[in-house]
Amino acid sequence: MIQCKDCELCESGPEGQRVFKCDPFSNIKEPECIMKWQLIRLDMLLVSYQGMLKWQGKLAPLQDKIFKYMQRELEDMDEGERWRFANEDENEDENEDKDEEPESETP
Repeated sequence: MIQCKDCELCESGPEGQRVFKCDPFSNIKEPECIMKWQLIRLDMLLVSYQGMLKWQGKLAPLQDKIFKYMQRELEDMDEGERWRFANEDENEDENEDKDEEPESETP
């Protein structure tokens, strides 16, 4: 098995980073190269996921503030509309009381 550093499809950058020009669909030298390529891709996914978690950590306090603000606004809207429902409930209660009163029989 050849090492990636000895392969013609691998280049080293000025700061020591490696650039891989191998493509598993066209120019893989050895079967082990596919496993290495999968590990490299998995590492790239992990780095990307960690970056996303950092951003989520930075946005979490702002998100909490927005949720609290929206909750307050919704509660204020509900409180502002309670008078409508309170009047409707009172009217329903009055109608039920009238229906429940026994009718007096007149001879």
